[in-house]
Amino acid sequence: QVQLVESGGGLVQAGGSLRLSCAASGSIASINAMGWYRQGPGKQRESVAVITSGGSTNYADSVKGRFTISRDNAKNTVYLQMNSLKPEDTAVYYCNADIRPLYRPSDIYWGQGTQVTVTS
Repeated sequence: QVQLVESGGGLVQAGGSLRLSCAASGSIASINAMGWYRQGPGKQRESVAVITSGGSTNYADSVKGRFTISRDNAKNTVYLQMNSLKPEDTAVYYCNADIRPLYRPSDIYWGQGTQVTVTS
């Protein structure tokens, strides 16, 4: 059973930093793209950052220059370093990954979400 487990959310003042982690576990053959999404209060879920298996990255305009996505392929883990946080970054952050489990076709998996709250 493949699962994604996130950690690192919390409460921080505006201008502060947080680092989110998301580790994939289970019978995994390979992982393609990994990404972070967020859903703020009363808003739709939106893409924040994506990283391919080769390390190419893409960011939402709202976080460019402040957030950095990275991954450790040996640990099946993706990170999101969030700097210069703003109150509008407050949301539940979800990681997802395109994973091919052993002996099964690829599918998209989601973590359970971690709350990030930024106070002014």
